[in-house]
Amino acid sequence: MDTVGIVGVGMMGGGIAASVLRAGHPLRFLQRETNATITSLAEAGGVAMATIAEVADGADHLILCVTGAPEVETVMAEAMPLIRSGMTVIDCSTSLPETSRAIAAQLSEKGAHFLDAPMTRTPKEAAEGRLGLIVGGEQAVFDAALPLLRTLGESITHVGGVGAGHAAKLAHNYVSLGFAAVMAETFACAEKAGIERTAFLDVLKAGGGNSVILDRMRPYMESGDDSSFRFALKNARKDFGYYTGMAEGAGARHEIADAVKALYSEASEARPDGVIPELFDHLTGSASS
Repeated sequence: MDTVGIVGVGMMGGGIAASVLRAGHPLRFLQRETNATITSLAEAGGVAMATIAEVADGADHLILCVTGAPEVETVMAEAMPLIRSGMTVIDCSTSLPETSRAIAAQLSEKGAHFLDAPMTRTPKEAAEGRLGLIVGGEQAVFDAALPLLRTLGESITHVGGVGAGHAAKLAHNYVSLGFAAVMAETFACAEKAGIERTAFLDVLKAGGGNSVILDRMRPYMESGDDSSFRFALKNARKDFGYYTGMAEGAGARHEIADAVKALYSEASEARPDGVIPELFDHLTGSASS
C-alpha cells in the first residue's frame, strides 16, 4: 500500500487521516499538539512526525488540509526539498487556483504531481470517509490517485485541470455559505416579527427554502445544537474574500458576494471562535439561540 503523509489533522484532516488508516495505508502525520485526535490516530497505527519535512520524506502521497493559500505555501516551502519524482501532492484545503498552479509547476520540475481536491460536507462525513471532493488536475494523475481519493469521499468529481478544483470549490462555497447567510438573516427577521420559530422552520421545509443548509441550521434554531454546521465564521470570511478576488479577476460581477462577505467579516470579528449558525445570534444581538 502507498504511504500517505498528511499535514493538518484538525476537524476535517483528522477524519481524512482516520479514513486513510482504515483503508490500510501506512500514515505519517504532523503533530503540533497532543489532543484526542492525535491520540486516536497514533493508536490506530499512524506515526506522528515533528516536522513537515519528516511527513513528506518517503511519502507516496502528501495530503494538505490546512486553512488557506498562505498556509499551503508555507507547508510546501518546507516539503519541497523532500519531494521526489512520482509523488503526488493532494491539496484538500480551500485555497486559490493561482496558488495551485504555481505549486504544480514547481512539482512538475521534480517529476512530481499535484491535485487540488478541496472538500465539501462536514467533519462527520470526513470521519466516515464520505466527503465530497472537487478535483482539479491532469486526467492521468487523477486516475492514478482515484483509489486513494475513494477512501476519503463518496462523491468525487473531476472538474478540469490544476486550479479548477479550487475555483469550483470557491463557487460552491459562495452558494452554500451565501444561502446560510440569507437563511440566518431570514430567521432573525422572522424572530423579530414574532413568527413562531418551529412553525417557520416547517414552512421553509415544505417550500422553496428546503435544502441541505436548512437541515444543518435547524438543530441550532431548535435547541442550540451546532454540530451539524461546525464551519468557522472566520473561514467563511476567508472563502468569500477568495471568491470575490476570483470573480474580480475573471471580470464577473460580485455585488451580492461583497455584501455577504461584509456580514461574515462583521460576525467573525464579533465572534472570533464562532460557527455559521451563530450568524443568527449576531443578527439578533443575542448570546445564544
